[in-house]
Amino acid sequence: MNTTTAAAIQMVSTPDVADNLRTAAGLIERAAGDGATLAVLPEYFAIMGQRDTDKLAIVEAFGNGLIQDFLADQAERHGIWLVGGTVPLAAPGARRIRNASLVFDPAGICVGRYDKIHLFGFDNGSEHYAEADTIEAGDTPLVIDTPFGRLGVAVCYDLRFPELFRTVGEVDIWVLPAAFTATTGRAHWETLLRARAIENQCFIVAAGQGGVHSTGRETWGHSLIVDPWGQVLACRETGAGLASAELKASQLERVRKVLPALTHRRL
Repeated sequence: MNTTTAAAIQMVSTPDVADNLRTAAGLIERAAGDGATLAVLPEYFAIMGQRDTDKLAIVEAFGNGLIQDFLADQAERHGIWLVGGTVPLAAPGARRIRNASLVFDPAGICVGRYDKIHLFGFDNGSEHYAEADTIEAGDTPLVIDTPFGRLGVAVCYDLRFPELFRTVGEVDIWVLPAAFTATTGRAHWETLLRARAIENQCFIVAAGQGGVHSTGRETWGHSLIVDPWGQVLACRETGAGLASAELKASQLERVRKVLPALTHRRL
């Protein structure tokens, strides 16, 4: 791994795609201006609709579309690695989409696609979520070799499944776009992020939706950057903004040297 600066971009996205892209552009520009070479947008950054089905109306074919063109342009314009939150991409059936996280290099080329594997389901009597109604699950993890190390991509609910993080070998940085609910986020978000960082001895850059949306839904926010020892390096609690930090190669190397837990695995 080589030292780099990362930014987790937090948003409070609306049902208006154009408005969300303007907000994202401003935050990406801020991140790049602050020296970030890696920026991560939150899940559903381009739309948080009035209904779960609203994202079906803006679905794009992979490789072509307004949202993908925006991401490619932003990555190239600022010369950064950009993880495009999630984008609604076409699935074989008309009723559902793939919730895909796309990675763009500094030339604006899409160098990786990860389709969210684990789909959120929750019902406590007052809140109900069933992503499987509108999303088709992916089945393939994604890790990319970058100038600053091996980069893994997971999305939101994936955080609860540690086997995903272990199935691809050693990863230096995991990025996690998310839209955690306030209910589950308050209880579990930071604990799970720090646990994944500790047990995999890696950095985690987690970018969330964070605030009360026009639908009345409240997302937890608290976008975090966590180091391989489980320490929080940066946090954006609520509202649109950034959590930025330097990811030091020396820190990762030291943790893996003094506590070589990854080499002690037996199962």
